[in-house]
Amino acid sequence: MKKEVIFKINPGGQFNGDTRVASDKSISHRSIILGSIAEGVTQVDGFLEAEDTLSTLKAFRHLGVRIEHHGQGRVEIQGVGMNGLSASSEPLDLGNSGTSMRLMSGLLSAQSFDSVLTGDESLSKRPMQRVTVPLAKMGAVLETTNSGTAPIRIQGNSHLNGIHYSMDIASAQVKSCLLLAGLYAQGTTSITEPAPTRDHTERMLEGFGYPVKREGSTVLIEGRQASLKAVNIDVPGDISSAAFFMVGASISPGSNVLLKHVGVNPTRTGIIDILRLMGSNIELLNQRTVGGEMVADIRIRYAPLQGVKIPEYLVPLAIDEFPVIFVAAACAEGQTVLTGAAELRVKESDRIQVMADGLQQLGIDANPTPDGMRITGSKLGGGVVDSGGDHRIAMAFSIAALKSTSRIEIRRCDNVQTSFPDFPEIAARLGLDIQRSQESV
Repeated sequence: MKKEVIFKINPGGQFNGDTRVASDKSISHRSIILGSIAEGVTQVDGFLEAEDTLSTLKAFRHLGVRIEHHGQGRVEIQGVGMNGLSASSEPLDLGNSGTSMRLMSGLLSAQSFDSVLTGDESLSKRPMQRVTVPLAKMGAVLETTNSGTAPIRIQGNSHLNGIHYSMDIASAQVKSCLLLAGLYAQGTTSITEPAPTRDHTERMLEGFGYPVKREGSTVLIEGRQASLKAVNIDVPGDISSAAFFMVGASISPGSNVLLKHVGVNPTRTGIIDILRLMGSNIELLNQRTVGGEMVADIRIRYAPLQGVKIPEYLVPLAIDEFPVIFVAAACAEGQTVLTGAAELRVKESDRIQVMADGLQQLGIDANPTPDGMRITGSKLGGGVVDSGGDHRIAMAFSIAALKSTSRIEIRRCDNVQTSFPDFPEIAARLGLDIQRSQESV
């Protein structure tokens, strides 16, 4: 009989205190990838020890990289240089991690050996043509299922050519995939974005000593121009994880929370901009730069929220935070309208539909549209909600209990382990009455 993780949260409460949230997942992935192909030893502090990032770590061990995992966020990577990776004797299982699969597709397309990338049931449904199509234009040879999904079979090819690629959809994963392939390609690889996306790859490449150019909305990299040199990396807290407590403090009267050492890279702060538009009381304190990344302590106090029309230019800057933004909208006065976010339908779940279904279950007027949602704020009820097996949806509905009139039970919460294993403990410490159980279904 199958067992699943269930969250049961009693209604009410408030968030008070200070904490550090889970380390940044995007930066953790990239520290392993670039540290592995650098020359020398890269020391990482604050590495996120979650299933997604550990999938990347294990994959590079299979590719011949010696990586010492000391626990408590400390990782030491013995870099093998840009041409030192070796073929894995088995398919690389990347679990639920779309970031791992898309970024590694670019890197492995330029190697001299063949590779196979696989994942779990959810990852195997996610679209991969967005990376395989431009990689093929560079000369890469990749094969997917007929529907363009994993497994991805990559034929080694050390003769890629740089291309110019204009992305139809703003995607940091696609951009990063092509930059990694571009490291090895002959000539210049340039990628034009329709809207700004997170730039952790560009920043970290420069930190490892590899030049990257920016010209307006285009990022350019010249292949085979330099080697990567090992560096020390201090991974800040993940603003996507901080978002749950930012919303929780904003919606629960009497709340006052300080989130310490959170990454506030300007390509990631859409959540702050959107919550401020809604009336949230958010301060950035002790702002500083650590390893090329902007970091701050974030203070959030309760303030009544108002529904807004979310500007489309903010959508790529908050793409992972919309499940909990939808909860903020459910607790706001008036209507919140989101458009231009069709990308949410091809995440770990169809986040538009799954969130709409759950909010309706809790008594909220939530109307999904092809590229967004219309939510009219009102009193939240309780009930049983299915997370769709999506970690961010499970955590978002947990936060909703702060304003619910009765208990919320959330099914299929196992995948919270992929990004924020300590979420129930930190949420409980700040004031959420949450129990985590494992039950037969």
